[in-house]
Formats: sequence, C-alpha cells, structure tokens
Amino acid sequence: MKKVRILVAIVVSVLIGISSVNAQNWTNLVDGNLDKFEKRNGTAEYKVNGDEIIGISKVGTPSTYLCTKEMYTDFILEVDVKVEVGLNSGIQFRSNSFSDYKNGQVHGYQCEIDPGERKWSGGIFDQSRRGWIYPVTMNEPGRQAFKNGEWNKYRIEAVGNEIRTWINGVQVTNLVDDMTAEGFVAFQVHSIGNSKERDGLTVRWKGPRILTENINENRWPVAAHAKEFSFLKNELTETEKRKGFRLLWDGKTTKGWRGAKMDKFPEAGWEIKDGELCTIESGGAESRGGGDIVTIEKYSNFELELDFKITEGANSGIKYFVDTELNKGAGSAIGCEFQILDDKKHPDAKNGTSANRTVGSLYDLITAHSFSEPDKKKRGANPGDWCKARVIVNGSHVEHYLNNIKVIEYDRHSQMFRALVAYSKYKKWPDFGQAADGHILLQEHGNKVDFRSVKIREL
Repeated sequence: MKKVRILVAIVVSVLIGISSVNAQNWTNLVDGNLDKFEKRNGTAEYKVNGDEIIGISKVGTPSTYLCTKEMYTDFILEVDVKVEVGLNSGIQFRSNSFSDYKNGQVHGYQCEIDPGERKWSGGIFDQSRRGWIYPVTMNEPGRQAFKNGEWNKYRIEAVGNEIRTWINGVQVTNLVDDMTAEGFVAFQVHSIGNSKERDGLTVRWKGPRILTENINENRWPVAAHAKEFSFLKNELTETEKRKGFRLLWDGKTTKGWRGAKMDKFPEAGWEIKDGELCTIESGGAESRGGGDIVTIEKYSNFELELDFKITEGANSGIKYFVDTELNKGAGSAIGCEFQILDDKKHPDAKNGTSANRTVGSLYDLITAHSFSEPDKKKRGANPGDWCKARVIVNGSHVEHYLNNIKVIEYDRHSQMFRALVAYSKYKKWPDFGQAADGHILLQEHGNKVDFRSVKIREL
C-alpha cells in the first residue's frame, strides 16, 4: 500500500511539474499596456484594461489592426473574445504589411469573429488576398460553437502548414495551407463605412497569450467533425490518403487522361506547365482547339476536388457521368456540368434560364447560389485567382461546392431533374444524367483556363 501511495505521489508530482512548465512557456501579450503592439491601416480606437484589449468601431475609417511588433512562425494562441452584435471582427495571424503590397495593407490569415446569421466564427479568411479559404460550411458543430453576447474562448494552432481553430473547446477549422509561414498577430476592428448605427460598437479580447515552445506536446487532437481542407499543390495530405483520395492528375504527365473523342491525349489545345494543366487560348470556340479531355476510368459515387483559374471572359467546365459515345460530331462531350465562367465578362452568364449558366451552376439546369449565407448570394470566380471546385456524388444525390461553399444540391433521378432536362439543351439526349457511371471531363472551350490539384476518392 505504501508503494502505491509513493507511486501516486510521483505521478501527481510529474503531472504538476509538466503543467507548471507548460504554463511558464506561455507569453502574455497584454499586461496593462499595449507596448507589444502597433496600429496599422485605420484610426479606430483601442483601449486596454488590465489584460483586456477593447476595440471601438469608428465611422469613416478603413479596417484597423492592432499588430504585434514580434513575428511568429509556429505557435498556439489563446484569447477570450466578446463582440457586440452588428460588428464583424477577426484575429489576424501569420499576417504581414509591406509597402509594396497594396500600399501596406495588412494581409494574411484571419480567424473570423462573426456574430451574424451565417455563423462562420472561427473560420479562416485570407485577408486582402484569397478571401474565404475555410468558411464554416461543412462543420455544423463548429457553426454552433460561438455564443452571441458571451465571452468565447478562441484557440488557434499554426504548426507548419497545419492551421486549426477552436471556439469554446469545439474544433471549427482544419486547414492545410503553405502560403505564409511567418507573420504578426493582430486584432481587427472592422470598417463600418458611414454607418452611424454601428459607431462605437466594441469588440473585446481578454487574456491573449501565445505559446512558441513545446508546441507539439500541447496540440489538441483533431475532431472527427472538422473536415480537412487542403490547398497544397498536386499533393495529398496524410489525412486525404487515409480517407482514400488519390491524385486524378499527377501534375506532370498526361497519364490517366485522353481526348474525349480520341484514344490518346490531344496534341493541341492543352499544355502542362509549372504543375498546371492548361487550356490554350484559341478564340473561344467550343472544343475546337484540341478538344475536351476525359479520365480513362469511369466513376459512379465519388468526391472530386480540383483548383481552377480563369482568365478574363473565359468559359470552361467540369463534367461528370460523361458518355463519350454520345455526340460524335462537333462540340463538347455530353455529361452533367459544373460550369466554369467569368460571370461578369462572358455573355453566357446572361443566357439560359435564371442565370443557370453561371459559375458553379449545373449548366443549363440549376442556378448556383450560396446555401450558407442569408442573402443566398453566390461568391463568384475572379479572373487570375485560384478557385476550388468540389463535386460530391452519392447515389442519386449530387452537390456542387465553389470555394468550399455549397452552391448546388439535386437528385439526378428525381422527377424534378427530368423536368429540368426536358426544357434544356440536353432534352435531345435520352436518359441524360441517369447513367450508373461515366468519365470525368475537363472542357476545352477556346479560352485559357488552368487546372491543378485534381483529386478524387470513391465513396
């Protein structure tokens, strides 16, 4: 019995010792003053009260950032947050401000503070660069973690290319991205324009502290509900491999692909350059420059993900359930299409019915709109920016995602789908969209469009 007591005492002492060491490694960012910070970009006011920062919104100023003077690479950041409804805010990290980039605009990763209806608090917004890279659209527990009118405990882990966030102990994001490895931490007071109703609203950050040592020993486990979003170029993460993803294009060769109307890869119309699969500009004619390309294999139930980048006025598409025996004549091969388009500059955005030929739409059948934001307004694809397309097919159920936001959902075996087909350009193709399987197609439409990071897992 005595030995057991001694053993218990030793274990307790070790645990207390570990806890003490870990606690001592944390650095408090605020201790009665803001000496560790400098203000950038705007003129909103910040006050300090003990270990609490109070940001106050101000009419007529751009977004304002209270930035640490120190730069951080790998770290764990914890802070309690409270914001008045009506004010959007965020916590910048691995962020920077360079005179030669947008005249010193603060840019980089932002962990969202959003008391609005869409409930994207804890999501990752790439400020003044790519926009939303991890909207909270596929994580319902994460959406519900933030509590309006209360203190919310935020935790951000940035280790290598892995970025994860928690609110009140609930994991919200699980991002893999290698764009920026180092930068400052900043607390944002968002611009309110000229809204006098929102003048003087406050956002509070209490007890911000950062850990830069013994990080791996202090990381939290990943929750099953937190889907991983990866932005690595032509590379699978270990999680993706475990879940059955494989690269559908290897980033270097034409292996696994052929022309939609030939038994080899087209000799014209396409090029592989810098890890990108690119269509070559040839005047905008449909499948005339070299023709569409399709996977050699066929697929039935799957999750397909890829990055695409359009040029101004460009038109292209991603098709699935493609039957290459149909339409042996001119034009594109036949299949269900995730439309790729410059909605602002290409005339096809105004054709069809109710904008059902815009980017992300099920071409000529169903119009894309946001399933995650109250106004349902879809965020488009800007020329020159990489966008992420995702198509999930499980039996008859199909979903389209544009930049990780759901924009389409339908049942391809339903009476409604058949009715839509009957009034579309596909009405002449019997049983359109009903096949048990089919090829996946990347469209050559005579405009320059780039593709990369093409991956798939079968469900």
